[in-house]
Amino acid sequence: MVKSKENLIGAYAFLIGVVLAVIFGLFNKSLESAGGWFYSTLVLIGIVVGFMNVGDKNSGTFLLAGLSLVIIGSLGSEPLKFIAFNNYVVNSLRNVLGSLLVLFVPATIIVALKTVFAMAKI
Repeated sequence: MVKSKENLIGAYAFLIGVVLAVIFGLFNKSLESAGGWFYSTLVLIGIVVGFMNVGDKNSGTFLLAGLSLVIIGSLGSEPLKFIAFNNYVVNSLRNVLGSLLVLFVPATIIVALKTVFAMAKI
């Protein structure tokens, strides 16, 4: 079986970004204590994922999955802020959701713009 290598960089960027977001969420005290370098790295990885990982065939699926992750990340982490004061598990879940949000927002925006421009072509 021959594997396609056209989106290998995007696939590795996606995997690295998700692993970094989960590790950060599990081992950091809070979202606010993270440095700007970490968030900048996640945003750059999200941009790479948006440009390189998604083709025309998979853009609808990616947009639906990205949209659901962005909605869950933004609406789900806000109530957790109030109950995560002394609970490590809830605080870790909130951190993971916030980190995934930082990763997926730029990727979803780029794929959405690519899809709109592809639909506008005549």
